[in-house]
Amino acid sequence: MTIYKNKKMLALFLIPALALVILLIFLPVVLNVYYSFFKWTAYSKSMEFNGFKYFIKLVKDEEVWHALLNNVKYAVISIIFQVGLGLILAHIFVISANTRFAALTRVVIFIPAVVSLTAIGLLWVIIYNPSIGLINPLLEKIGLGTLVHDWLGDSKTAMYAVIAVSQWQYTGEMIMLYTVGLQGVPTEIYESAKIDGASGIKSFFYITIPMIKSTILMNLTVTIIGAFMVFDEVYVMTSGGPGKATEVLAIKMYETGFRMDKMGYASAIGVLLFVITFAFSFIQLRMYNVKDSMKEAR
Repeated sequence: MTIYKNKKMLALFLIPALALVILLIFLPVVLNVYYSFFKWTAYSKSMEFNGFKYFIKLVKDEEVWHALLNNVKYAVISIIFQVGLGLILAHIFVISANTRFAALTRVVIFIPAVVSLTAIGLLWVIIYNPSIGLINPLLEKIGLGTLVHDWLGDSKTAMYAVIAVSQWQYTGEMIMLYTVGLQGVPTEIYESAKIDGASGIKSFFYITIPMIKSTILMNLTVTIIGAFMVFDEVYVMTSGGPGKATEVLAIKMYETGFRMDKMGYASAIGVLLFVITFAFSFIQLRMYNVKDSMKEAR
């Protein structure tokens, strides 16, 4: 009888949370898929059924492919710096954890992660400014005047300039996540490996990486999904320009829906974004066995 009462009490607490998840997550996804099959605008009184026309248009739309390529660039560079470099730096900081320098460095590099994306974007627009910015004068002072450039105004460099800002902002966050995982690795393992003659590099590849593979996989998934969902920093810094040079899928969806008022096609782009992020989440769940992790925790 007590177990039955406990179950009823648990259900009572779960219902509000479950209702919010359904209302704010699942329902919008279902509605977005539904709306992608219709031609409609924000002010239209009726919707015209379009079938799969918008999805066929997606495949043929060069602007969508260009935006997707920018997202892929974003993801690849983010993996290299946030997931790769972040792990290396975290390992170094954990090794030198007893020094004040390491603790101070961790605090400093984490600060950008807690600052508003809008503030970060506006700050870097000023830094990149060819007239009043900091980068071009710095390059001139260190003898690299030939590299002086309008970083956000040139279509060849704008995308990479925006991506660089995200690496500056989020690598520190990844380092902190890695640090938490690394602190759970017993120091005895490293000591034993050192006695057996293993170098620092071998310990990194044969001890550190296998011991925190779940953290690496989680950070990899979060980074990739974030790269495909990116919107704020691109919109604040360039709004997808110059031309379409920095347009990503989220910007393309926004422009299509709210500027061009093609809500049905914008919904189809939203479905594409959902499929991409869902696919990466599914792969992550398949790669990381949740049951095994629960056994390890026990």
